[in-house]
Amino acid sequence: MNRVIAIIGLLLLATGTADAAVKESRRARQQAAGQVIERFISRTESPTPDYRVRLDLPKKDGCDQYIYEVDGKGVLQIRASGPVAACKAFYSYVRGKGYGICSWTGNRLDMPPVLQPGDYRHVVSPFRHHFYLNVVTYGYTVPYWTWNEWEKEIDWMALHGMDMPLALVAGEAINARVWRKLGLTEEEIQRYFVGPAHMPWMRLGNISGVDSPLPASWHEDQIALQHKILSRMRELGMKPICPAFAGFLPRDILRIYPDARLVQTKWSAFHNWMLTTDDPLFMKIGKMFIEEWEKEFGKCGYYLADPFNEMAIPFPPHGTDERYEMLAHFGQTVYESIRQANPDAVWVKNGWMLGYSRHIWDYKSFSALFSRVPDDRILIIDMAEDYNFHFWHNRPNWEFFKGFDNKTWVYSTIPNMGGKTGLTGILEFYANGGRLRVLSSPDKGNLVGFGTAPEGIENNEVIYELIGDAGWTADSLSLKEWLDNYTLCRYGKNDGNLEDYWDEITRSVYGHFTDHPRYIWQFRPGTAKKGSCQIDSLFFDAIEKFAKAAPEMKGSPLYATDLVDLAAQYAGGKMELLLRGVDKSSGTTDSVAALFTELASKTDRVLSVHPVYDLQRWIDLARSHATTPEEADYYERNAKRIVTVWGPPVDDYSARIWSGLIRDYYQPRFEAFFRSLKDGEPFDFAGWEADWVQNSRGLSPVDKPADRVQAALDLIEIAKTVPIN
Repeated sequence: MNRVIAIIGLLLLATGTADAAVKESRRARQQAAGQVIERFISRTESPTPDYRVRLDLPKKDGCDQYIYEVDGKGVLQIRASGPVAACKAFYSYVRGKGYGICSWTGNRLDMPPVLQPGDYRHVVSPFRHHFYLNVVTYGYTVPYWTWNEWEKEIDWMALHGMDMPLALVAGEAINARVWRKLGLTEEEIQRYFVGPAHMPWMRLGNISGVDSPLPASWHEDQIALQHKILSRMRELGMKPICPAFAGFLPRDILRIYPDARLVQTKWSAFHNWMLTTDDPLFMKIGKMFIEEWEKEFGKCGYYLADPFNEMAIPFPPHGTDERYEMLAHFGQTVYESIRQANPDAVWVKNGWMLGYSRHIWDYKSFSALFSRVPDDRILIIDMAEDYNFHFWHNRPNWEFFKGFDNKTWVYSTIPNMGGKTGLTGILEFYANGGRLRVLSSPDKGNLVGFGTAPEGIENNEVIYELIGDAGWTADSLSLKEWLDNYTLCRYGKNDGNLEDYWDEITRSVYGHFTDHPRYIWQFRPGTAKKGSCQIDSLFFDAIEKFAKAAPEMKGSPLYATDLVDLAAQYAGGKMELLLRGVDKSSGTTDSVAALFTELASKTDRVLSVHPVYDLQRWIDLARSHATTPEEADYYERNAKRIVTVWGPPVDDYSARIWSGLIRDYYQPRFEAFFRSLKDGEPFDFAGWEADWVQNSRGLSPVDKPADRVQAALDLIEIAKTVPIN
């Protein structure tokens, strides 16, 4: 009897301990959500409102939910199923009342000292996951970020309801550990690695050795950073997607394993080496990578292994049993290399190839690749619904591939290529578009998530704000009402001119999909007859309407920031018109060259006070990782390369309308072009570009305007002198 009582006592003690652990975990997660909210408030001048966060709601059918309401005492009561849902609830209340916004270019929050009772809202997300980022965002925006930038970005994710981000920092450090264990030397490893801004394409198997050797000190820096990133993401209950082995490694592995089955990949003028899955070494390395990763960073639930990016792998022909068996074995091996190290993990695969290379990936090839992977152990990121609809015109992937054979998948878009800052994107599509179609389709298969995969962020902010809202509702959004609210949240008040601006701009650049928006002056002179930005009379008139609101709106910091951006876009469009038709036979005059130079230099000057569009900021972030002056110069070269020549030959792909880049790169390049036309002497543009990347350090000085609103207005007035027709 005493023994029975003792056993019962132990069970009660264990139950009590478990309950205490659950409560402590909940308190920690509530605290993490509250800290996001507190940091957001602290970045503004708003008083802290009275609010309470409770994580006492269950998920509904696996999806997060939240409830908010201001009680009779003026306290904003937030109940949610998780920390990200709680942050989203707070932000939804702020946005719904027009109190403020959290953005890359600044925050605004203007809450009253006492909240008015009411405003009850209950939201259940229609999606289990809210995916965010792209492999190449790690090259075009974040490669040189420090914890200062990452902390703000993770807060941004939480407030916008993003709970499944890619977390790829420090993958090279783990690769290096694995390869050392296999016998590769430090020299062999570092000369294979590329510069930090080019790492995404090495991870995808497209390139190797660009800006090599990589400083060995980079790895220690990134490991420390990734610990902070993953720790914060996990505190917030996020589901980070970490890297896995996709088969790419140095060719020097043949020194140790001379019979290793390597295939040389080709991508443009670049190459890498890929270990085939019929080599037992693939399974060994894949398992070792996950083990080393988890030894350093702990368990992860989702691992990205992304072979076949824009590459023509020598598969057997379509319609042959050999083809489908090879693909089935490949998929099985990649999955098993992850599973053997972590039986609970899910393999994540980007679906860019499914739309981009559909001549390779017919339905049977796709089906074979994943045929031996359990449905819930593969997560396909259907990355580019906007491209399916507006560029490729080849039907949505989920429809073409028959609901992805019931594999779990995420609906996603790619609103940006290369971190370009030109305005583009059909706002109505991002508001409703394919999202409503897929949610209502009986053929959507095992859809579990919604998200976005921009190649570069910190641009076209209205699109990402819109996507953040669209991912948390199954209902249609009224774009006009949404834009009215966005204006109020961002600037603190509205104006008839701003209503006219949105009416016109959504029928111009924000009513068209341009996959690579670049002005002609962002191309090497003589290589393009016109740029690709959707500039028309509505575009120019819309920006003039925005500028007309300045007397009423100039007290708003975010209005001033957006006016600087739009003035640069306006002048950029007029510079485009000025240059069209200028070639060797045009007999261009000195007046054209003089006006172009004036517009370019004044555009650069106006942008020098923009919080993001500044090459100096980019260079400073890159150099901050150095441990020696030589390393600082190395990182600056790599940072300049990615936004200009890229490789080459991917020249001018990552075109940015940035201060510093205009005055020291785009402008002098076209001034050389004008001189060449005038004196008839050819100019070596490729040599000049390479020398600028390799040998120039720092930027020329700029006289920053004291009044950025007036400087932007003056720029628009000068640009008006260039006729539209």
